[in-house]
Amino acid sequence: MNVKKLCLLRLSAIGDVCHAVAMVDRIIKHAPDIQITWIIGKVEYQLLKGMPNVRFIIFDKKLGKEAYVKLKADLNGETFDALFLMQVAFRANWAARLINAKTKIGFDWARSKELHWLFANQRIAPQQHAHVLEGFMGFADSINVPATNELSWNIPISDDEQALAQDLLAELNSYVVISPAASKAERNWLPERYGATADYLIEKGFQVVLCGGPADLDKNLGQQIESHCQHKVTNLIGKTSLKQMLAVLKHASLVVAPDTGPAHMATTVGTDVIGLYAHSNPRRTGPYSSLQYVASVYDQVILQQTGKTWQQLPWGTRAKGQDLMKLIEVDMVIAQIDKLLSIQG
Repeated sequence: MNVKKLCLLRLSAIGDVCHAVAMVDRIIKHAPDIQITWIIGKVEYQLLKGMPNVRFIIFDKKLGKEAYVKLKADLNGETFDALFLMQVAFRANWAARLINAKTKIGFDWARSKELHWLFANQRIAPQQHAHVLEGFMGFADSINVPATNELSWNIPISDDEQALAQDLLAELNSYVVISPAASKAERNWLPERYGATADYLIEKGFQVVLCGGPADLDKNLGQQIESHCQHKVTNLIGKTSLKQMLAVLKHASLVVAPDTGPAHMATTVGTDVIGLYAHSNPRRTGPYSSLQYVASVYDQVILQQTGKTWQQLPWGTRAKGQDLMKLIEVDMVIAQIDKLLSIQG
């Protein structure tokens, strides 16, 4: 397919946007003549702003119907050779109506939800048991961008945005980040177990830094973790921008996190992640470069709940329950930390 002007539609969330950046970087490196416009959520843009060779159009879902009016005005009747419809949420599907593109490429039938198939006239190739990042790579495949085995994420961080992390590194010498909060409380590990893990890391010679967003869920969990720690930790939850957090993650020795955006942010800057998983299959949504270090009970939970192994179920099947993360023991996480540290040397 001859594509000179390409539009990407991926509004959210932070983790998925991080996966998408790897695909965008692949296009920029191997098909640099393609002009890329990315329609993205307001929060997610704060992480990616300044990314070279990409023009961004912000879609602010908080504006409601006005968000669509603004998107239409921002596009100003522009026509693209291709649209990558990389989100199946109905909000994104509805926005796709406003984008003039000769070819609108969506997910294959198995991954089409919320009437996604109605808004695309071409589909990427089906993939069995593909990580979300690999699924996004299917879009680059669809326009014949050469494949690559070397992933990269070119998310710029300015000197000002690096300053906090550099000061932190100078003060603490070496540190581990715990980013404890996912967007849903049920996906969070127990504060006392985070605390025990933090104490273990400190006794191993690291300092521990807590990172997270400004939501009350994040802040409250951070305070609970501090109360369970025998040693002092540095709590930056709600005190950094996304770019500042990215810099803090970049300089960390490793990151401990559940299924949450900062785990994938850490991957983009080459930091190893210990992922904590119970509800979703880490083979699909885990930190892409650190899947060998995941502490997961997903396999046993999904077998218990359905009577089937994950291979026998539709890809992406989630386990249900409010207390599944309790099944992850501190010793399981410490074992992964020791495994990782032995490899790091």
